[in-house]
Amino acid sequence: MNWGKSIILAFVLFAAFITVLVTVCVRQEISLVAKDYYRDELAYDEQIDRMRNAESLASRPTFEVAHDGNLEVRFDQFDAVETGEVYLFCPSNAHQDRRFKLQRGSSDVQRFTLNNAAHGMYKARMQWTMGGKEFFVERLITL
Repeated sequence: MNWGKSIILAFVLFAAFITVLVTVCVRQEISLVAKDYYRDELAYDEQIDRMRNAESLASRPTFEVAHDGNLEVRFDQFDAVETGEVYLFCPSNAHQDRRFKLQRGSSDVQRFTLNNAAHGMYKARMQWTMGGKEFFVERLITL
């Protein structure tokens, strides 16, 4: 084998390597924290106001995973909640995210079923409206 064939073989192998590398990179799933990340970032001042409103409350919501695997949210002011939701955010897999609507009621505990939720760390985010003001809290939980 002479040098000409060796150089051509090296170029062909290099081109094949680059082709495989590009194919693998294109098929890789890239998930951001949120689909509308930039829009959410611009509206973050409003989020800070919601967090300050929640800090000013005498009692704040707490999140707990019960023995049966359900999520329990305890808050003594559920009767005053106008609208709201609990969002379980899984940083490692966007397909494991869950949303639950808050129900206005006299009970200070609301339970949400976590069917087939993968074990791991989640961020439990609760956003609600009460008395015309918006509130937001975020806690880390482990399933």
